[in-house]
Amino acid sequence: MRVAVIGASGRMGKNLITAIHDADGISLGAAIVKPGSSLIGVDAGEMAGVGKLGVTAVATLADCVNDFDVLIDFTTPTLTLENAAFCAQHQKAIVVGTTGLNDAEKARLNQVAQQSPVVFAPNMSVGVNLTLKLLATAAQILGDEYDVEIVEAHHRHKVDSPSGTALRMGEVVAEALGRNLKDCAVYGREGQTGARTQKEIGFETIRAGDVVGEHSVWFATEGERIEIVHKASSRMTFAKGAVRAATWLNGKAAGMYDMQDVLNLK
Repeated sequence: MRVAVIGASGRMGKNLITAIHDADGISLGAAIVKPGSSLIGVDAGEMAGVGKLGVTAVATLADCVNDFDVLIDFTTPTLTLENAAFCAQHQKAIVVGTTGLNDAEKARLNQVAQQSPVVFAPNMSVGVNLTLKLLATAAQILGDEYDVEIVEAHHRHKVDSPSGTALRMGEVVAEALGRNLKDCAVYGREGQTGARTQKEIGFETIRAGDVVGEHSVWFATEGERIEIVHKASSRMTFAKGAVRAATWLNGKAAGMYDMQDVLNLK
């Protein structure tokens, strides 16, 4: 399979190029950078620090439409939807790791999935997706007697809050408990908020320094607390997961998939 990476000159883009270079059965087909960038025409491998790959950076997907089978996109909601529509039009698969999509944007992505295969997950890490499975199991066993709190930390540059991963963790726990997260989520607390209600799921957010990503889910009751924690120390973990998803998409029919499908955790 030939993979295109958009945002190829960024931190995530370079990690993706490296992960593709190191993986078997997959190759870099295209690297897209911002229109007008001084890196247009530069070898993508040299840009990522893995040596020449014979793939030069271009400005748009239209410039490389014949050079890839699947696109990996970790950009912004607006750009991701544009790219997804392009992939559907040209019968390309897409792996979406973009966070911060609202309900309407997710609905548009689902429309794309009716025409092309899409893997969409707020976190591509294999470890995080295993953690989601553990959270569902814990919630089912512990039930409503345990208070649930989710604490997440990321670098100072992250623009959405809470993280997409934290929200997905909340959704998984809420579903396992028979709740709707929109009805029970509490985002931060300040002032005289009163006692905690039994069925709320709390979120706390930290933004500081260069933290790659940390998530901790508490299940607490009188006398004990269980914590399920995932800590990412390198963006490469997300890149490797995305490449695994891209490889898995080979030959898949149009549809909406997630990392639970990729890892056969359902």
